[in-house]
Amino acid sequence: MIGLIIWLIFGAIVGWIAGVIMKDQRGILGNIIVGIIGSLIGGWISTMTVGGTFAEFSLPGVIFSIIGAVILIFLKQLVMGQRH
Repeated sequence: MIGLIIWLIFGAIVGWIAGVIMKDQRGILGNIIVGIIGSLIGGWISTMTVGGTFAEFSLPGVIFSIIGAVILIFLKQLVMGQRH
């Protein structure tokens, strides 16, 4: 149960940071979804670029999660035609 709460909080923070970077704000639920999916994308990117993932909490893991969330928001804006 604690692990789930930590994932939700982490997802919310990562999603919020990515939203600030991309100027694409949404509510808490949207931030959680973007943050968690962005973390998965970031994990895939880290595997492809540095040859590993970050199973434990670390600064590189947070950075890759934010990068993944920014990419997700960019793709959403591209598809939805909201890119300025």
